[in-house]
Formats: sequence, C-alpha cells, structure tokens
Amino acid sequence: MSDHRQTRRRFLIDVSAVGAAGIILPSANRALGHWAPNDRPVFATIGLRNQGWAITQKSMKFADFAALADVDSKVLGANVEKIEKRQGKKPDAYKDYRRILEREDINAVMIATPDHWHTKIAVEAMYAGKDVYCEKPLTLTISEGKLIEKVVKETGRVFQVGTMQRTESGHRFLQAIAMVRAGRIGTVKKVTCGINGMRTSPVIPVTTVPAELDWDFWLGPAAKVPYRALPEMRTGYGGGVPLYSNCHYAFRNWHEYSGGKLTDWGAHHVDIACWALGAGDTGPSKVTPLEYTLPVKYKDGHPVVHDQYNAATEFSLRVDMPNDVEMIITSKGDNGILFEGTKGRFFVNRGRISGKPVEDLKENPLPGGAIEEVYGGKLPSNHSENFVDSIKSRKQPISDVWSHNRMLEICHLSNIAMRLDRAISWDPIKREIIGDNQANAFLARENRQGFEIEM
Repeated sequence: MSDHRQTRRRFLIDVSAVGAAGIILPSANRALGHWAPNDRPVFATIGLRNQGWAITQKSMKFADFAALADVDSKVLGANVEKIEKRQGKKPDAYKDYRRILEREDINAVMIATPDHWHTKIAVEAMYAGKDVYCEKPLTLTISEGKLIEKVVKETGRVFQVGTMQRTESGHRFLQAIAMVRAGRIGTVKKVTCGINGMRTSPVIPVTTVPAELDWDFWLGPAAKVPYRALPEMRTGYGGGVPLYSNCHYAFRNWHEYSGGKLTDWGAHHVDIACWALGAGDTGPSKVTPLEYTLPVKYKDGHPVVHDQYNAATEFSLRVDMPNDVEMIITSKGDNGILFEGTKGRFFVNRGRISGKPVEDLKENPLPGGAIEEVYGGKLPSNHSENFVDSIKSRKQPISDVWSHNRMLEICHLSNIAMRLDRAISWDPIKREIIGDNQANAFLARENRQGFEIEM
C-alpha cells in the first residue's frame, strides 16, 4: 500500500471513529474541523509562481504556512525566503507535493499549479484529510469536475475555488448581482462576457530545460513532450520566464495544460453571469461558435502541429441559457460583463460598474443589506478569509465546487465546439453532450502512466 493510500485509509478510519464514538485523537482534531477559538490553521502552498504567491500572501493574516512545494527550485527558494521574512518562521520546502500530504500538522493546501495538475493534487489532498483552496479554472475536463464533487461529498472536506471576484474587486460584482435580482434592468435577456483574446506564437523550438526545473514532473499527468522556449523573456506580471514556451506563464495557451482565455478570464466572468442568472445548479442547452480563430490547423479536434500555441486567439460564441437568456462570450470589446434586460443595461468589471441603472442608484438605492443577501452573510476582507471561516464552520465557501463546475462546463464546451467546428447540444441533467460521440470523448482525458490519481 502506498504512503498516500495509507494516509487516506487513516483519514477514513478517523472519520468513522468520530461518527461512532465522538472521540478523536488530538493529532487529528484540527484536520477534522474541531477548533479552539484562538487556533490558526496551518497551510501549505503547492505551486508558487504568480497566483501561488498572491493567494499565499493574502492568507498569511489568517493562517501559518508550514510548507511549500514547487518543481522549480528557484521559485521554491525565493518563496521560502519571502514567507520566512513575513511570518518569522521558515517553511519547509519540497519538490514533491506528496510530502506535504503526508504531514498531519497541515490542515489545508492551496493549489496554484498549472491547470492540468489541479484535479490530481486536490483529490489526493482531500483523501489525505486536507481542506483545499484551488485556483481557477478548477479542472481541465468536465469529468474531472464530477470526480472532485464526488470526493468533496465523500470526505466532507471544505473546498474553495479561487474565483475571488465573488468576494473582492470592491464588491462590484456582488452589487451587479443585487441589481439584477432587484429587477433594476427588468427581465434579463442577454449577458455578454468580454474576456479578451490571446496572442499567437512563432514556431517555438525544442531547447535545453532550465537547470532549476524538473520538466517531467511539471508535465505530470500530461503527455511526455520536449521542453520548448524562445530566448525572449516576458516582462511585467508573470515576468522572468520565456515569453514563448510550453511551460511557465505560457501554459494557458496550450490545450494540453489549460483552455486559453475561455477557462482563464471565462472562469471569472461566466461565473458571475451564471450567479446573476440563478444558473449555479444548471447549465446551457447549446453552445454555438459564431466566429473564431485557432492559431494552428486541427484534425478531428486535435492540433496537427505541436510547436505553436493552439488555444483560440479570437472568438465569439453564443450560449443558450435557461429562461431564453442569450449569453455571448467574446474576445472583442471591454473585459467585463454587460447585462441587458427589458428595462435597461449596465456594465461591470474589476475597475468599474456603469450605466444608467447604476446612476439611478443615487436617487433609488438598493435596499440595505442587498449585497450581503447576495453573498449570504457578512462580507469578508478577501477570498482567503472566507476560506478560513469555512474551515472553522465546516460549511462550504462562497466559491463552491458545484456552482464552479456548472459554469466551467460552459467554458469547456465552448472550447470543444471550436475544436470540432460545430455547435454542441448539452443535457444539463445528465451532464453530457447530446448525439455526438466524438464531442463526448473530449469530456475526459487519461493521465499519463505514473501520474494516475491515487484513489
């Protein structure tokens, strides 16, 4: 029996013992959600570049960090130093995340790896008795989302998805939802999610793997392929890595590891749109690509070349939502969400909320507590505070896996529709594509041998 399976077995035995006798050992106490009033949870972060550091530093007000893991030794070392300076105690450092899951003193993990790693780590963490905060998009496929839902239910772990627009951005998105619910634009007829496009790449040659990077472990569940990069370096956010590569910041441009803008910004704005429409437990009936550009040639839904970015660069898709609402997901126009109804329209993004219905709030404000009612309680300072509060209460956070997967299905289906160059009809009850076996084959993927999910 592997170490991980032993850990899972111990965890399930502990849960059973609690149910039978109401008594657990002190070492398992906090991991099962039993807290003294002044306890601070002990966290670990897996995947540290960019968002990994962002969610870690946001959480340090509420939790102590005992360990970090990353397959890039340079990134790992730099973050160990930053956290030691911030909290006055040096976290342990690992290349292999499984060493973190073996530790009984760690209550929760924060996962900010590339998307193709999310499900394996999250599932194994829950079976190891850890609560989970995982960056968006949660999954690479729709089947992965179903698996995560199953494991959350089986283990009773608290699971927060990193769609922080639900708690942050000045609560503008919560205000937008409150306005829709209050009927300030009448009956919603159309919602447009502007999520920007992506750049194409030149041919990216095979080159030497950086000495600090374990490339095989970075690939993990994905197929084994050579490392590719050009010398030009990225600057600004995500800087310090090759501008063009099949690794690091550029992973979002490849279907092997992510889903382009559809699962990047789409995971944010489609989420808010679905929440406003009350579609958090349902899905679309159809996804139709109106116009789009794939940067390389495809055959049977798969790219025929492997040395250039392959996610859609420009796109416009129509999604048929419940109650005859039309959703448009587009790379054109402003990044944000435009709500249109029978009595008006308004726009919201992270920087502003604007339009006549917003201006009308000066004379006719929303009722007191309307935004808190959308949220379901007192507003937190950030997404991490909501996660920690949920760990202590044992209630699922504001960005739960079920509503996240429902909206992310729209993003995944959009990519499938573009890759196959046809509309996709969806059964939101069975959660499968209707009458299209080829398209249904894209709902799942096999992990590479040696990187299967430990169940």
